Amino acid sequence: AQQPGTPLSDQEYQHFFNFLRITIQESTACHLRELYGCKNSLVQRLDEYENHGVIPPGPICSELPGNHFFHNFCTFSLYRCIMKKYFLKV
Repeated sequence: AQQPGTPLSDQEYQHFFNFLRITIQESTACHLRELYGCKNSLVQRLDEYENHGVIPPGPICSELPGNHFFHNFCTFSLYRCIMKKYFLKV
């Protein structure tokens, strides 16, 4: 274990910045979704990128316990943003 107040190791810094980079990107994408909605062309491009070029048609079922059901991918993505479950898949 490292002493409190000492710098992170190279591996710890890499993990820290990878986590920070992912978190900031996801929160930025969520902020865009909340501001502009799912009809915005940038938000749609992000959704397409996440799904290999095609936004899945609804309904969407997720890996959440209790068989969570969403009417469309936009609703599912907004739920992930609100709950901060960025890597939840359908």
